Amino acid sequence: MSAVRRTRVLVIDDSASVRQAMTAILSADAELEVITASDPFVAARHIQQAVPDVITLDVEMPRMDGLTFLRKLMAQRPIPVVMCSSLVEEGSETLLQALEAGAVDVILKPRMGVVEHLADAHVQIRETVKGAARARLGARPPREAPPRRLSADAVLPPPSGHAMSRTTEMVVCVGASTGGTEALREVLEALPANAPGIVVVQHMPERFTRAFAQRLDSLCAVDVREAVDGDTVMRGRVLIAPGGLSHTLLERHGARYVVAVREGPLVARHRPSVDVLFRSAARSAGANAVGVIMTGMGDDGARGLLEMKQAGARTIAQDEATSVVFGMPKEAIARGAAERVVPLGRIARELLQAAAR
Repeated sequence: MSAVRRTRVLVIDDSASVRQAMTAILSADAELEVITASDPFVAARHIQQAVPDVITLDVEMPRMDGLTFLRKLMAQRPIPVVMCSSLVEEGSETLLQALEAGAVDVILKPRMGVVEHLADAHVQIRETVKGAARARLGARPPREAPPRRLSADAVLPPPSGHAMSRTTEMVVCVGASTGGTEALREVLEALPANAPGIVVVQHMPERFTRAFAQRLDSLCAVDVREAVDGDTVMRGRVLIAPGGLSHTLLERHGARYVVAVREGPLVARHRPSVDVLFRSAARSAGANAVGVIMTGMGDDGARGLLEMKQAGARTIAQDEATSVVFGMPKEAIARGAAERVVPLGRIARELLQAAAR
C-alpha cells in the first residue's frame, strides 16, 4: 500500500527565525511537508521543481514584496496563499489588497516576540494552512466590476403592517471563514441601502476586522462598521464582529436588537465563533431571523444554524460550486440546517426574500 501523500507547504519569509518557527509548527502535523524560501526568487525556483499545495507568504521582504509576488503568482500559476505578516494597523490595507488579489487567508504576527507568538498560535496556524490548501481558487470569477445592486422595491416588504405577529425588524446573521472576505464583499455590495440589519462573524485576526469593515463601507450602499458592545441592529446597517478576544452575540432589548461583544473562550476553535452568534439569534430572534452560512473550513456555525432553523428562522447555505472551501456549508447541510442551498451570486437576493416573508 502506497503512503498517503502529504500536503506540501512552501513558507516564504526573509526571517530565518520565522522560517524555523513555521517549519517546526507545521511539521508537527504528519499530514504536512514543509519547504522554505527566503524570498520570492528562491520560492520561484522551488515552484518550478515541485508545485506546492499551499504557500505562506510574508508581506515585507527585500528584492520583491509579498503583494507583488502574489499578483504575479495568481496571474501565472494560481496556488492557495496565506499571507503571514506583522503589518496590522498601518498595513491592513495591504492585506486587504492581498485578499482581493487572491490570497485565501491571513496570519498576523506581532512586531516583537514573533517566534513565541507563532508557537502559542500553533493550532490555529496549522488549521489555517490546511484549510487554505483545500481552497478552490476557481470557485468564483476574478473581480472585474461590482455586482448589480438589487432593487429594494423588488424584494423588501412595505414598511408597515406586513406581518401582524412581528414586533421587531427582521435581523440577518451571517457566518464565514476561509474565502469569506471576498464572498462577503460580493453579497454586501449587492444589497440596497435599506436592507435588513445584518450581523457578520468572519473568522479574522484581531484588529483586522476594523479595516475590513471600513473597506466594505466604502464599497456598499449599506453602512458597514465593526461592532461595538451595545450597537443597535437596524435597517441599512451591517455590523462586523471584532476579531480576536471576544464573541459577538445578538440580544433583544424590547422591540429592538443589539449586539453584545463579550470576552470568552474559543468555541468550535474560533473567537469570534459563528455558532455563538447563531445560537444567540435562535434564542433572541427566533422566527424573526435569517441565518446565512458561507465558505469556510471546519464546522463552526453548523450547530447554530440548525438551532436557528428549529427556532423558526429561515436558513441559507452557500453551495459547493462557489465556495472557496466547502467545509462550513457542507456540515450545515449535512445536519439538515439549511432550508436553501444557493450559489454566491444569489445569496443577497435570497436573504432579502427570506427577510421579506
